[in-house]
Amino acid sequence: MAKPVVAIVGRPNTGKSTLFNKLVGQRLSIVDDTPGVTRDRIFGDCEWLRWHFLLVDTGGIEPKADDVILSQMRRQAQLAIDSAAVIILVTDIRSGVVATDADVAAMLQKSGKPIVLCVNKCDSVGDLPLEFYEFYNLGLGDPIAVSAVHGHGTGDLLDAVVQYLPEPEAQQEQDSLISVAVIGKPNVGKSSLVNRISGEERSIVSDIAGTTRDAIDTVVENEFGSFLFIDTAGMRRKSRIDDQLEKYSILRARMAVDRANVCVIMIDAVEGFTEQDSKVAGLAHEQGKACIIAVNKWDAVEKDGATMTAYRKKLMGDFSFMSYAPIIFISAKTSQRLDRLFELIKFVDEQNAMRISTGKLNDVLAAATARVQPPTDKGRRLKIYYMTQASTRPPTFVCFVNRADLFHYSYQRYIENQIREVFGLEGTPVRFVIRERE
Repeated sequence: MAKPVVAIVGRPNTGKSTLFNKLVGQRLSIVDDTPGVTRDRIFGDCEWLRWHFLLVDTGGIEPKADDVILSQMRRQAQLAIDSAAVIILVTDIRSGVVATDADVAAMLQKSGKPIVLCVNKCDSVGDLPLEFYEFYNLGLGDPIAVSAVHGHGTGDLLDAVVQYLPEPEAQQEQDSLISVAVIGKPNVGKSSLVNRISGEERSIVSDIAGTTRDAIDTVVENEFGSFLFIDTAGMRRKSRIDDQLEKYSILRARMAVDRANVCVIMIDAVEGFTEQDSKVAGLAHEQGKACIIAVNKWDAVEKDGATMTAYRKKLMGDFSFMSYAPIIFISAKTSQRLDRLFELIKFVDEQNAMRISTGKLNDVLAAATARVQPPTDKGRRLKIYYMTQASTRPPTFVCFVNRADLFHYSYQRYIENQIREVFGLEGTPVRFVIRERE
């Protein structure tokens, strides 16, 4: 059974993201004093008493704004309202009831959904200030005083929310999700890809670089399995980042890579490979994630019979440090090869989680050392006694040797290539841990 959805809405800068983070128990949404920090819908699991539901943080609603980004934020909020079972309207006691609050309240009442009125920033302990009672004028019933920063009143707020939710049923155990971080520099089409895959506008799409700020989670279920797509902010060079909010976004993108099983590294087919693409890919490689290089906007490239082969060959040189990563040419705009992308994601995730028995591993090791003798130095030859797999994600192998300094990087690459030749391990980095044993 799908979890019910509870949407947090309100005008900008009333503390919606702070409340969202407090209720889900982790910092999923960026919090800053600048209005308009949250632009897309952010989803998080929330639990209260016997109820489990999905909490949605939205960008601030400006009902009468004409700005492109603000109007798209309003549309994102409307999508959240349409899918919600209950709506929490967050207001600010410091500013009192303003005209925008009344406009938002009227907009919500048209939805016909249950509305819980939250008066935020009631940070002082004791009797409520007289300003609190003017929120009755919104016509939404009894307001609930809350301090999102300190957590005061959140229990009362959740009590009011769950009374509108259906009685919880025994939820079926969900199939394990493959979490996929979509990463790349700004404006390569990350949000367009996630929107196309999910079949709805989960992320705001604009030609303005840096539109996505948070890491947006989207669950997709299809014939290939269950996937959690994480749309991230574009990562650009540190010298180009002067906006404090963008620094938060880059940090959030790094956190998204950290919690993903698979990273889809997106390249702009028209612009081609850049140094920044290499740095973004290096982040996923260093964290040992399964990786796919997805060349987006392939529909916009003029092609002949040899274009793809030549492009692939060049990319293999550009990404020589991660030659294991498969390359796929896609178009988020036309859905070109998106089915193949799902197959690749599933495949590289299995490779990243592969476990090889010690016996089979040492059979390969014996054949490899017989074919190419281990290196020597001053009459001492490297001896590899045996090898075993210590962990997965990424596959990590421990080699017990007589002298670690003799196990040169070039010979490690040779052993790695022999293992890959036999067992595949496509799309995943491989780690070696060298242990000296006399």
